[in-house]
Amino acid sequence: MEHGSFTDNSAATFSLTDEDHTIANAVRFTLNQDPRVTFCGYSIPHPSEARVNIRVQTTGDPAREVLKDACQNLMLMCRHVRSTFDKAIEDFKASNAVKAMKIDSLDSSGDDSEESE
Repeated sequence: MEHGSFTDNSAATFSLTDEDHTIANAVRFTLNQDPRVTFCGYSIPHPSEARVNIRVQTTGDPAREVLKDACQNLMLMCRHVRSTFDKAIEDFKASNAVKAMKIDSLDSSGDDSEESE
């Protein structure tokens, strides 16, 4: 839901339902990277209510478009992090490090304890 002026599109408050600090802080960070943004912040009206209000003020561009661009940039960042993480896992599994650690094998007695002398 968007709350704002009908005459000034450069400032608006957006209410996101079923969200919390996780998405709000990420969107706030992404918005702050945009040179068109003069102010952005978020608040949670009440701790027991799953809603976040994000305030966006711009240099003149419509706040709705700037928020949309910020969300798209955030999605691109998340995709990049995910692909980098997935590649690192593949590289690790392809290396002999997993085999050298003997993670999947147990000794013949079925437990990991050392044999007594």
